[in-house]
Amino acid sequence: MTEKYEAVIGLEIHIQLNTLSKAYSSDSTEFGNLPNTNVSVISLGHPGTLPMANKKVIESAVKLGLACKCHITEFNGYARKNYFYADLPKGYQITQDKTPICTGGYITIKNKEGKEKRIHLTRIHMEEDAGKSIHDQDPFDTLIDLNRAGVPLLEMVSEPEIKSGEEAYQYVTEVRKLVRYLEICDGNMEEGSMRCDANISIMPKGSKVFGTKVEVKNMNSIRNVQRAIEYEIKRQAELLERGEKIKQETRSFDAVAGTTFSLRSKEGADDYRYFPEPDLQPVIVTDEYKQKIKSLLPPLPDELFKKYTEDYKLSSYDAGVLTESKEIALYFEELCKHCSNYKAAANWVMGDIKSFLNERALHINNFPLAPKVIASLIRLIEEGKVSHSAASQKIFPILIENPAKSPLEIAQENNLIQESNANSILPMIEEVIAKYPEKVEAYRAGKKGLLGLFVGEVMKLSKGKADPKMTNQLVREKLES
Repeated sequence: MTEKYEAVIGLEIHIQLNTLSKAYSSDSTEFGNLPNTNVSVISLGHPGTLPMANKKVIESAVKLGLACKCHITEFNGYARKNYFYADLPKGYQITQDKTPICTGGYITIKNKEGKEKRIHLTRIHMEEDAGKSIHDQDPFDTLIDLNRAGVPLLEMVSEPEIKSGEEAYQYVTEVRKLVRYLEICDGNMEEGSMRCDANISIMPKGSKVFGTKVEVKNMNSIRNVQRAIEYEIKRQAELLERGEKIKQETRSFDAVAGTTFSLRSKEGADDYRYFPEPDLQPVIVTDEYKQKIKSLLPPLPDELFKKYTEDYKLSSYDAGVLTESKEIALYFEELCKHCSNYKAAANWVMGDIKSFLNERALHINNFPLAPKVIASLIRLIEEGKVSHSAASQKIFPILIENPAKSPLEIAQENNLIQESNANSILPMIEEVIAKYPEKVEAYRAGKKGLLGLFVGEVMKLSKGKADPKMTNQLVREKLES
């Protein structure tokens, strides 16, 4: 049924900035404090109090805008957005209306086949958060916690270019990765530090006329964004197939049932009666300031992905895993300064190192081995001094316990240096061949798979010290001579 229709989806993402103080006051933004303790006369909107813009909020907005290739607005005015909720103490929200700090730009997503698609942005603007209404702790009253009131947000609004729940999933994933790289937000949707609203409509395939838009709120994970959109597309298609009209409304998502439900009808556009904020001077973002912020930007995930696939010739899968986390990417970047075997470096980071971290629930910043130590270990393998299995299973664990030692020292102390002298390997090969005369005849009769048996027996005799490549070659030559 849904195949007859085309979805039109735009996302609004609220990014809670990790500043120490609020957007327009010096109140703390620390999460988890007792209710109504991170407040002051300014965030409570007492008469005669004056807000002051937080410089870090402006810096974070410019960082995000530059990373998304946006146009950065020079003249930034603030506006009052008037609405009356119990958890909005001033009765209005300080935001931006006519002059959002960022316009245009895009987020690049990749589908399952790795094909890129740009989702263009309408705007990114600065604003403050409201407080929190708590409905489930008192059977008779709604409780209000104003700790969050005034916490700084960036609202990122996309163009309605997203076509499916899967694309929405990719888009929110990329936004979360980007804000984490920029270190402006932790991106934890479960804790509310990144929140997403979806505007969803459908229209017959080939049509140019958008259908009636429905807004879905309260999705607390990226997976739930996808689920809510997929459900809503199906629900709207079923309504149209029954000849019913889609109502313009705001809905919420029930994660347990996997369904959306109506919160309130929306007859027309909200009238927030925006007007210029009289208590805050406009902020001027100069070209000099933009260049300064640009110089502070870290390597970004898109740039690193391109570098790893095009310059380092890694697979899209490897590049995706390595750029998933900024800290992992930076560790890999440093490793590649000491090691030109990029595939081996990638395998160590994605394999042994990530396994060690996952088993102990550690962050890469707590990993005890410097990148240059891993580079030395890779070099030992490349030079044929140790086997990969000895490096991975024996040297690596000892290094973890003794990070001050070099891989070569550990290999020597534990008698792990590979025997790569043909003269010392040949007697062991002859001993194995003499031990299995019937297997030798079978090999020479065409059962070439037996080669592994002979190589394995030689490796056992050498206690793993024989060079596997050389052993393989010498065994084959001996059996075929």
